[in-house]
Amino acid sequence: MPQPHVLTEQTRGWLRFLWRKATTPDDWSLEGTPHPWWDRTSTPPMCAFPRFDLGESAYILPVLGDMTPAWREVYTRIADELVGRHTTYWAAIDWNTMIGHDPDQANYPPEWLTYLPERLRGNYDSPGWVANGVKPWGLQPDPIGADGNLFFRGFFNLLLSVYRSVSGDDKWEKPFAVTGYENRRFDWTHGGIAQFIHDQWKERPQGPQCENTKIWPFCLSAAGLGLQLFDRVHDAQLHSVYDEWVDYAQKHYLVKNSAGDMEMFSFCYDPLKDELFSFPDPVVAYAAIAVTPYVLPQAPEFGSYLYEQSVTKLRWNNPSRAVFDRIADPRFMVIGQLIARNLGDSLTQERLRDCLSRTADPRWFGEENNEFGYWFGLDEPYPRGQISSLMMLCETGDPDAWVKAFTKPNRDKYSEPTVEGIDYPAVDVIQAFNGPDKVLHLQIANGTPSRKGQTTTFRITQLPNAGAVSVRCDKQQSDHWRVIDDSSIEIESDNDSHSFEIHWGAGAAKTVDGSSAVVSTAGAVPVAETARTYVPENACSAPCC
Repeated sequence: MPQPHVLTEQTRGWLRFLWRKATTPDDWSLEGTPHPWWDRTSTPPMCAFPRFDLGESAYILPVLGDMTPAWREVYTRIADELVGRHTTYWAAIDWNTMIGHDPDQANYPPEWLTYLPERLRGNYDSPGWVANGVKPWGLQPDPIGADGNLFFRGFFNLLLSVYRSVSGDDKWEKPFAVTGYENRRFDWTHGGIAQFIHDQWKERPQGPQCENTKIWPFCLSAAGLGLQLFDRVHDAQLHSVYDEWVDYAQKHYLVKNSAGDMEMFSFCYDPLKDELFSFPDPVVAYAAIAVTPYVLPQAPEFGSYLYEQSVTKLRWNNPSRAVFDRIADPRFMVIGQLIARNLGDSLTQERLRDCLSRTADPRWFGEENNEFGYWFGLDEPYPRGQISSLMMLCETGDPDAWVKAFTKPNRDKYSEPTVEGIDYPAVDVIQAFNGPDKVLHLQIANGTPSRKGQTTTFRITQLPNAGAVSVRCDKQQSDHWRVIDDSSIEIESDNDSHSFEIHWGAGAAKTVDGSSAVVSTAGAVPVAETARTYVPENACSAPCC
């Protein structure tokens, strides 16, 4: 069983902002526009679309779900809202509007030209221009079922797999509509998307295309990670196409010198022009390090190699050199810190953390100053979702929590006793896990200052026998709870800092001194006639309990 964790104040503040973003209605339809807090600015021109905020905002959710496995309802709701937005017109805005070749090819800014081979500049689409409708494929209205657009369905499948991993339910296994060109709807299921990715990839060992004419190791690795998590939570076998692609990539997209060091790693590849896009040394390290969060959980040896080569080339692991970022985009340094943490490279992690501490610009914000994020010195009303999400991953859970979320997700949590009905975000959950002693440990705190001290209730569900439960609050036996049905109880508290122990071992309730008291459920009074179960004579009667 995973070790219990405590959610830090900053993590809880970031979660509150995610909750507000996800649960505040906005309009992603053809007629609408997403709320401005959805990041459509970071890492242009490739990632400057709001759907990347949907995906990257979700990355912390499986980590949190394994940190507080007995409380996941908020993570599930957030993931569900993110998935729902990913089915909309705006989620596929590039596929729905970037028809044919870019008419602005000759006017790209200088920083975009660095992504293109010199001989193609001025008459070639930049990365990020999807070119729906170009030959030989023609216009394809379905953003999922197209020949290209792998990055749309690949990241979507990853998001869907996160939802399933956190929730354990099959909501998105039922048919749902995805909006495509001219507002047309196309029915898909999570399983259907994963199978389509696998089957298309099986036919194209070099990898399916993202933008038409371009194949990206970055997007392919994200698609592979989604398949890996799909397999873990469904007991399926679709991930093998990525294993085969890793062999192909190491032969065709990576060049080593005689010493085994990386000389070239493909940024992307155009199979029609047979053009391999790569940055010069040492900037090639940015193309390699960008893929490592997706590669490492799937192909740890390959991912570790790309990371080690990258941080060496950029001298991030050299204590005799100051940390220097050649690209004015914090994404890459944040990713470096994340992978350093997962690999136990404490030297590089501390060097990058120290550098980022001077630029990340952490702030508390919101109406009650209880939300948290990273601004990176930008004069904007909200923290950018993409980069701030990655930064939070560097601060949350065990050092290897990101990798474990995809390699060893905790599936016992789906059937164990679970906390539900928390009045979130008025009430915070700091800790929630089931111990091997058959005790659910729950720690709550006030999450919204204006709601502090108010009466609140929540439920414990999936109990094997609600009549054999006892509850302790702040180390004292509590009588402020009632049986709802055979597998559920409801606990009453005030909205403040409290620790609960819900003893659910069959046939025994715990007394104040910790001894066992056998509880018989034979002839028990129906719930409608009583609001209490077994109560010791010296039980705590304080309202907080």
